[in-house]
Amino acid sequence: MDIVIPLFDRFEPLDAIGPYEILGNVPGATVRFVATEPGLVRDALGSLPVHVGTGYAEVERCDVLLIPGGGSHLAMVEDPAFLDWVRRIHSGTRFTTSVCTGSLVLGAAGLLEGLTATTHWAAVAALESHGAVYTPERVVRHDRLITSAGVSSGIDMAVRLAALLTDEVTAQAIQLYTEYDPQPPFDTGSVAKAPAEVLARARTLGRSGRA
Repeated sequence: MDIVIPLFDRFEPLDAIGPYEILGNVPGATVRFVATEPGLVRDALGSLPVHVGTGYAEVERCDVLLIPGGGSHLAMVEDPAFLDWVRRIHSGTRFTTSVCTGSLVLGAAGLLEGLTATTHWAAVAALESHGAVYTPERVVRHDRLITSAGVSSGIDMAVRLAALLTDEVTAQAIQLYTEYDPQPPFDTGSVAKAPAEVLARARTLGRSGRA
């Protein structure tokens, strides 16, 4: 089982590494990172460069395509060759998925037209500009297409995807092995729950173009 995660400069680290941790434990699965060309790819926070050994053009098919978000999505949506590759790879996947603003890439590739989808709360207008209908759910599935909301929701998506790729007992075992049992200290993890002052502060965190 071949799982491919494209990385462009300024990718949001948890968007890629969270699902990688989950999906890397799926029996028989291999997770590969690909980039525009082999070499170092820098993350949005700047201290986690990833050495990627494969250019995306070298990949002709995969079972799962997972597009992470972050500031990297800006380069992805402006790269016609990459969008062509996404469309071509999607035609043969078992599942094509996204985390955070990765859904904007799927939208730019024309894969979300008329469908409900989710993304980071700060990118709703951009998602809908691609013909998708935003929903605040953490994970949204339409057959082979799965989108997930901002950053941490990629872990939820990956656990659900693990069940689809194997079975629920295996997915639950992976969840237990990784001890994914969220108990956040604050109940402000969505726009619907966050006070105005928290929302205003959160908007300043996204001004670097990460979201």
